[in-house]
Amino acid sequence: MKKRILYVEDDPNLAFATKDNLEEYDYEVVHATDGVEALDFFGKEHFDICVLDIMLPKMDGFTLAEKIRSSDSQVPILFLTARALQEDKIKGLKLGADDYVTKPFSIEELKLRIDVFLRRSKSDKPEASRTDAARIGKYAFDFQKLTLAINGSTQNLTFREAEVLKYLAERPDLVIRRDELLKAIWGDDDYFMGRSLDVFISRLRKYLSGDPDIRIDNVHGVGFRMRW
Repeated sequence: MKKRILYVEDDPNLAFATKDNLEEYDYEVVHATDGVEALDFFGKEHFDICVLDIMLPKMDGFTLAEKIRSSDSQVPILFLTARALQEDKIKGLKLGADDYVTKPFSIEELKLRIDVFLRRSKSDKPEASRTDAARIGKYAFDFQKLTLAINGSTQNLTFREAEVLKYLAERPDLVIRRDELLKAIWGDDDYFMGRSLDVFISRLRKYLSGDPDIRIDNVHGVGFRMRW
């Protein structure tokens, strides 16, 4: 079955070229030209990933992402951002986006980013690992289900949040260099990827605050260390 992409872009020329190329890679692409239309599509149909422009008519991409995330905590959201608007990347991640691609972009780059998320399918049977369903302090962390549970309460994670947590949890008490973590998760270690990582670390600290013994420490000038 083809993977379904909700693609939201108001530039007709860019949208036509991107949709056409993605369909050549055998994705099913549903294109919306504004945020309101996109939200209507999302409410009626199933999508495996959402690719959202930020500057959209009727409803901007940030508001759209918030509404999507409020109804579905797990569908991957990938933002398309203008090169001059680096602050948009951080804002988007704080709203629950998983990743972003900077305009102008190549179809190959966009496909690579999309594939990272689409490889994870509920029909897949990945090899078990220590944190596919594991304890982190008082929490039960299930990587495949993207959940973090404690005392009967469950926090749904985005795919990127789960990836960062899994990487740290598999290496307790070790100092993980920032560049190592960035390359392992994002495939790059530039400045703005580093800002993105800080957003995810802050979010994970909040999720794990129910167990005071769990800590994700900053190791100044080096990286992070997770303890419990």
